[in-house]
Amino acid sequence: MSWWQRLEACGECREYEPLASRTTMGTGGSVRWFFMPLDVNAIAEAMKIIPLSVKVIGIGRGSNSLVPDVGLEALVMDFSKLQHLSITGNSLIAQCGMRMPKLAQHAANHGLCGLEFMATIPGDVGGGIVMNAGAFGQQVSDTLQRIEIVHRDGQQQSIARSELQISYRHTTLPVGAMVVQGEFNLASAVPDDIRNKIRDMRAKRTATQPLFQPNCGSVFKNPQGDHAARLIEACGLKGMQIGRAMISEQHANFIVNLDTATTEDVLKLIKHAQKQVTERFGVLLETEVRVLGGYHEST
Repeated sequence: MSWWQRLEACGECREYEPLASRTTMGTGGSVRWFFMPLDVNAIAEAMKIIPLSVKVIGIGRGSNSLVPDVGLEALVMDFSKLQHLSITGNSLIAQCGMRMPKLAQHAANHGLCGLEFMATIPGDVGGGIVMNAGAFGQQVSDTLQRIEIVHRDGQQQSIARSELQISYRHTTLPVGAMVVQGEFNLASAVPDDIRNKIRDMRAKRTATQPLFQPNCGSVFKNPQGDHAARLIEACGLKGMQIGRAMISEQHANFIVNLDTATTEDVLKLIKHAQKQVTERFGVLLETEVRVLGGYHEST
């Protein structure tokens, strides 16, 4: 029995799975192997089965990810089934596949604050931890207490926040490890006050970002003391198109898919924006979006 056949006992398996519809940008080709584990134990067992020669890439909603147009000779592990949530006092534990907006709403309903910003980020908990997602002056690391990971050899490990190296839009993890759960320590507040804060944040996002067009979220990290959007806009790049990808006219740190954009169109716009900003301001914009299997991908 092949390793791929053995993997079927751990979850849903498909070959040559199109990935464009599994990212918010909606571009890219297919992946050689696609695997949706049933639970955390299935991930651990799968890691033992999958040959080390096969690259394993985790994906949730794909809100900050680009898939190469030629596809991926890899295995993509989709965490959509890992949605368990538990709340004890001010401690909230969520599995990696839970959407951050849903988590923020659960916290609000229980009178727990500190995750309001998550209501405006269209990604999942696992991805949010990996990239230390943030908005409106808040970020994941503010309330994160502990994470659970599965190593590439299938071993599971619990790591306290104090033992993690977390920086702006990045969490350093062991190579090949997957975040499967996060624990957050939150503060108590009046539920309606939390909901009102969430409502205000969502209104601001809707007014300033192209949320109703396919996009990959913020393309660049903000350089220290400045904003990527300001620099790009100052270069006159709002509305610039390559193929069917365009730098948003609403927010310059977003690239939108007008209809049939390719990942290559998006990457060309990224490189052009970087070149223009560097030439004019001497600042090299660092990408926040990652190319799965490519040179932008974070570990």
